[in-house]
Amino acid sequence: MNLSQIIEGHDGNSTALISRGRSTTYQQLREQVGSMRGALVRRGVQKGDVVVLLCGNSRYFIVSYLAAIGIGAIVAPLNPTSPAPEIENELHVVTPTVAIIEPSAYEAWKNIPSVTTSAVRIVIATEGHVIEGAETIDEFLTGDSAAVVDVEASHPAVYMFTSGTAGSPKAAILTHNNLLTNIRQANVAEHIAPTDVVFGVLPLFHIFGLNVVIGTTLAGGACLVLVQRFDPVSTMETIAERGVTVLPGAPSLWAALGQLDHESPHVFSSIRLALSGAAKLPEQISQSFSARFGLQIQEGYGLTEAAPVVTTSIGMEWIPGSIGRPVPGIELRVVDENGGDVLVGDSGEIWIRGENIFAGYLNDAEATARVLTRDGWLRTGDIAVVDDSGHLYMVDRAKDLIIVSGFNVFPAEVEGVLSAHPDISEVAVVGTPHPHTGEAVRAYVVTRNGIHLDEDAIIDYCRTKLARYKCPSKVLFVDSLPRNVSGKVQRYALR
Repeated sequence: MNLSQIIEGHDGNSTALISRGRSTTYQQLREQVGSMRGALVRRGVQKGDVVVLLCGNSRYFIVSYLAAIGIGAIVAPLNPTSPAPEIENELHVVTPTVAIIEPSAYEAWKNIPSVTTSAVRIVIATEGHVIEGAETIDEFLTGDSAAVVDVEASHPAVYMFTSGTAGSPKAAILTHNNLLTNIRQANVAEHIAPTDVVFGVLPLFHIFGLNVVIGTTLAGGACLVLVQRFDPVSTMETIAERGVTVLPGAPSLWAALGQLDHESPHVFSSIRLALSGAAKLPEQISQSFSARFGLQIQEGYGLTEAAPVVTTSIGMEWIPGSIGRPVPGIELRVVDENGGDVLVGDSGEIWIRGENIFAGYLNDAEATARVLTRDGWLRTGDIAVVDDSGHLYMVDRAKDLIIVSGFNVFPAEVEGVLSAHPDISEVAVVGTPHPHTGEAVRAYVVTRNGIHLDEDAIIDYCRTKLARYKCPSKVLFVDSLPRNVSGKVQRYALR
């Protein structure tokens, strides 16, 4: 088996990618991937070697990714806009043999100490020899092909760094079988077909972009429109121009599109599938899209360690706020602090098991043991409740739980109340140490259009809707919230 074979068998004349206005057919993609496999093999890259990708959403990312895993190498996708120290730390973890670098990462790469990059035998620049000693990728996209290497199901395909919303990121080991299994699981619900046009703005170095956007699109023989940077206005233009049918995005995308002054209620008429993931989608956004455009945003749930899709609401009764039910092949439990199943309606931690669950964290047996039980259950650290119909509702991250005088406070509940305030556009809630109650609730608020709000008035507003111990004792007004590339608020940065 080999994950890279997802591009095989599709009509060669069908468009696989549109990147920077340039179309690439499936036949051209297969030829380019084959040529790059050959070039890597001729330069001595072997099964098990690590290839770092410091690329944005481009054709180069996809060709390099498929070629590397096609010869049994292991891909480590990194954020090309990260500062040099962060990239340096990640390089120490994965120890690559090859680095493929796009222009936005050139300066960061040059500022990484040579002692760190010395093990990298091959440096490939995507646009010219801007980096000293680098080869240009165009030399890799022509020439003799090399055969796809058959690998074991358990062979690592990627080292995927977790999003780091709760601290320092770790490299999750995802195998060929993990990723292929989850592509099939997701496609049971999504039914991606050759007639689909998928909008690809989610970062490809994030697991949502890598296996949901790339994986399910190319496995289904559909067309992927790659977008380097998100802009609400140009997004709407692209949807209309390309006839986009599948629009995956983080909540921040949906919030931005919902704030546009759309002239027609039919602006999303080509969209057959609107997907939200990577973070909890505020219910008011979901309800607004349904009321204004008749577009039902399907929310799901996943995490890097699950490759990533765990639940979906596609094909079910549409319930704003629900993350649906598990996709086929996943066992899911909601458990209490003792590992026992909770009663319907009670909150508990999500545990999951299935072939899509990762093999562990690279060189970190202790962290792996904390999340994987001996019988294969992944402790997700996410808190949810399940209703009588089996629909799941996300509550919060277990590690984000705030305990005030012995009472549990879930930040998402407080954030939901504050988000409903007409003059608040964004909010994040964290716990802070308190000498009498153990912890106290602190809210960081972004107002709409710079409106001035009174802190005491906001606290009083919360007291009309929440128990007193759940209400913020402090409200700080900020211009923006710290987020990672997938749109998740980084609460640890606020703490």
